[in-house]
This record gives sequence, C-alpha cells and structure tokens, in this order.
Amino acid sequence: MTAIPLGVPRRLVEFTLDGQEARVPEGATILDACRAAGKDIPTLCEGDTLRPKNACRVCVVEVEGARTLAPACSRKAEAGMQVRTDTERARHSRKVVLELLASSVNLSTTPRAAEWIKEYEAKPDRFGPDAARLDEEPRVDNDLYVRDYDKCILCYKCVDACGDQWQNSFAISVAGRGFDARIAVEHDAPLTDSACVYCGNCVEVCPTGALSFKSEFDMRAAGTWNEAEQTQTTTVCAYCGVGCNLTLHVQDNEIVKVTSPHDNPVTHGNLCIKGRFGYQHVQNRD
Repeated sequence: MTAIPLGVPRRLVEFTLDGQEARVPEGATILDACRAAGKDIPTLCEGDTLRPKNACRVCVVEVEGARTLAPACSRKAEAGMQVRTDTERARHSRKVVLELLASSVNLSTTPRAAEWIKEYEAKPDRFGPDAARLDEEPRVDNDLYVRDYDKCILCYKCVDACGDQWQNSFAISVAGRGFDARIAVEHDAPLTDSACVYCGNCVEVCPTGALSFKSEFDMRAAGTWNEAEQTQTTTVCAYCGVGCNLTLHVQDNEIVKVTSPHDNPVTHGNLCIKGRFGYQHVQNRD
C-alpha cells in the first residue's frame, strides 16, 4: 500500500459569524466559513479554481470596526473578528450591485441571478429605458464557442484562466476604459486570428454565459436547450495518458457539452481542446 503524505495541519481560527461561534482553518475566507455554516452568500466573480478578484462585490459582509464592507470571497477570517452577513447595509449594497448589473448587461443565463434579484428586491428598471447597455450581437467566429459580451459583467475570470493562473496563453485581456472596457483578444480581432488555443477553460469559469459552447448557443437559440433533461456522466478522457476527467452533459442521447470536475486533482476543471471539444466521434453513427 502506498503511503499518503499528510500536509502540515492548519491552526483553527475562531471568530463570531452572525452571533455564532465559527471555527475555520487558518487561511480560510469569510465565504468559506459562511458556506461551512450553511449560509447562502451570493457571488458571481468568485471561482473555486481561481484566486479572488473582488470584481462583482455581491458577496460583501459587514465586519465590526471596518469602515467599508468586506468582500467575503477574499477577506481572510481572523481570530476574534465579528462578522455579520445579513445586515441592512450589506443587503442594500448587494441590491444596488444587482440593480446596476441587471440594468447594464443581460443576466438571463446567469445561474441564480433572478433568484437573488427577487430576494434583495432589486429593481433594475428604476434606471429607466435610457440606462446604458452594450447591446452587442454575439460574436460567432468559430465552431467551438461563442462570445456574447452583452452578458459579460467584467469579472475577469476568463482572463485569469487564460493567463498566469492556468493556461498561460494570454490570448484575452481587458481592452478599453470606463464603460468601454470589455474582454477582447489582441487588437479586438476575430478569435481565429488570436493566440487562443481553444482549451475552453475560459468557458468553464464564465459565470454568466457570456462565453458558451457553440452547441449550447445554437440550442438556446432554437429553444431546445433544457438542463432539466440533461444527464451528467463523469469519465476519463481517452486522447492521452494524463487522466483528465470529463463530465459529459447529454440531452436526447447526444453530448451537448463537456466540463471537468473542479475537485479533480489532475485537471482542477481545466482541459485541452481535445478533451473539451473533441467528442463528436462518440456520436458519429455513420
């Protein structure tokens, strides 16, 4: 039997969370503690395979003694701190952020966005019909995935996944300033003329559907996309010997997209072009 090396044990940090004693390993965030306690804190830009970016600000909580609200996704839990997650101030902040996001971008394919808007009584329409929106048509310039910037909230997760945190391709970054800021490839060229290697790891981390499989995009346009009818089966990629895990999303006996488990020690949710997009041979029935 192979011995499994044990890591250095981490000291537990004790603090107060909504009036209750909480204990988390040293280095854990307030969001980690909230999830461990079963508290539902909304978040969009946080990703379990990426370092926190503090971009969306919908996970803010109130820390006693702090001048400003703290993003729970990145603020480390500290011994003795007192955190309140459901104060009027925190709820108002989340409400305003949701209103600003929903009034400027399309959140129709953002998981739980409609639920949070209802929970926090956000009213995006209060800014009126003249609220600035991108209103840009989806960019369909390849057969693998689609860029729909009308749904982009500038969370930067795709930039990090393409950059030094995972792929190191650096094909995409933020272009422009202010309201003109957007995710783009060099010189805002078509994806086919960029450094993109089509690993799809940016699609994996996108929280809003701004990046989506071409198959999913086409099915949504046709009104046939139905996640309730889809099954998910995890298997091992057969292209090479690395051992990447694939999760096949199947609808009507057809693979509609491929993801990868984020807790897999080999891939951590990342794949190459073959693993993520090379599944057509499986259902070639000719």
